[in-house]
Amino acid sequence: MHKFVATKIENIMKTVHPIFCSFLFFLLTINTYGQSINTKVTDKKGNEKLLGIVNRNGLTKDSFNKWFTPNYEAYLVNQGIVDLFKEVLKKEYRITVFFGSWCGDSKRELPKFYKILDAAGFPEERLTVVGVDNSTEAYKKSPTGEEKGLNIHRVPTFIFYKDGKEVNRIIEFPKETLERDMLTIISGKRYSGNYRVTTYLEGLVQTKGLDSLHTMEKELLPVIGESVAGSRELNTYGYMKLRANDIDLAVYLFDINTKLFPYNKNTFDSLGEAYLKAENHVESLKNYHKVLAIDPKNTNAKSMIAMIKAEM
Repeated sequence: MHKFVATKIENIMKTVHPIFCSFLFFLLTINTYGQSINTKVTDKKGNEKLLGIVNRNGLTKDSFNKWFTPNYEAYLVNQGIVDLFKEVLKKEYRITVFFGSWCGDSKRELPKFYKILDAAGFPEERLTVVGVDNSTEAYKKSPTGEEKGLNIHRVPTFIFYKDGKEVNRIIEFPKETLERDMLTIISGKRYSGNYRVTTYLEGLVQTKGLDSLHTMEKELLPVIGESVAGSRELNTYGYMKLRANDIDLAVYLFDINTKLFPYNKNTFDSLGEAYLKAENHVESLKNYHKVLAIDPKNTNAKSMIAMIKAEM
């Protein structure tokens, strides 16, 4: 059975009648075994991508092996650190990894992660690896939707589960090394990974809603400003929401970014794009003009302004 759903099945089984539970387990088994793995697609530029559920066989074939095997073999695992957490990791944890076969960070970190798991003797049936897309229409998404509800805004993302619940995650790259970050997480110590602001904002959106974030903006701005990892953090998060058609939240995120980074032309360009998708041509024009105020020779802003005026 597919590993990603195993934890969900276990939770369901605890709450339903045993007979119905067995039937449900049977149906889910048929469904998940029927899913294809290592789906390879080629984009318009001729680049190969792995999308959806992936295993080691997929990563060590075709163009993907050009980066997977060399980076796997070149990495020297800190076995002393791994020995400190390997028994607990093997017995108590499941791991889900989201990566992009087109992403430089994924190409660097995923082979290392596999080699660490091998050094720990971690069973691959407790590991789920999911390839996400980088296309405009499916930005940071898998064709089979494993990323839904998990706030996957950067890849690779390594999520550690225990007893069916997320314990913590390593996002894009480790704070120290993968081994040391994993030891901190598995030891139950406090671990705060990269991109804390996006995780914080996602939690607020889920618990309080977007309207509350608007009312809290004055209090939020200084808090976000102290922790945000540059303009790219909110920009990437905003585009994830924009590609998912969560336009109001994307506008909010891009707008905050312009206030935190008022001299960065890209923040206004992104906000202009979001307003255009919201069909708010007036606000879109304002922001593209702000791009030109920062960079008078910006050709994209000029072309967007001409296009919007023609539409109006």
